[in-house]
Amino acid sequence: MVWAVVFGIIVIVLVYLVALYNRLITFRNRVDNAWAQVEVQLKRRYDLIPNLVETVKGYAAHEREVFEAVARARQAAITAQGPQEKGRAENTLTQALRQLFAVAEAYPVLRASENFQGLQGELAETENKIAYARQFYNETVYRYNTTIEKFPALLFARAFGFTKREYFEAGEEAQQGVRVEF
Repeated sequence: MVWAVVFGIIVIVLVYLVALYNRLITFRNRVDNAWAQVEVQLKRRYDLIPNLVETVKGYAAHEREVFEAVARARQAAITAQGPQEKGRAENTLTQALRQLFAVAEAYPVLRASENFQGLQGELAETENKIAYARQFYNETVYRYNTTIEKFPALLFARAFGFTKREYFEAGEEAQQGVRVEF
């Protein structure tokens, strides 16, 4: 009789651990998926930037320093790893893009160009998608981190290799996005 009770308790604990492990795997995969979506939007942004720079260069070729700053910031953002490093790199890129748009403001013909306006629209749309993806990622990280920190999951999460994830915290500049309206 006692063995049956002990066996029943062991089975219940094992079933709970399997369910907990599966739940943690689900949350971890959601975080990974959310980060992948952020990276998709950031890559779209990175792909738009060279076209934008080339368009502005056609009208303001003498602004070499601004173009080089954008190129350096873009490359740093592309190679950044992890949410914190990526957030810092995105802040720098946002500042460089603001400088590029400040240069563009001085050229009314450029602002009126269909190509430039199209790129502005795409960049504005991409900035909105990045903001949404960042928000979704951070919400997913919040849920995951909360789950692995709650009792009794915290007793087993580390043993199963689950660790806290970083938030993608962009600075004030990146949260506001690049202002692309003239």
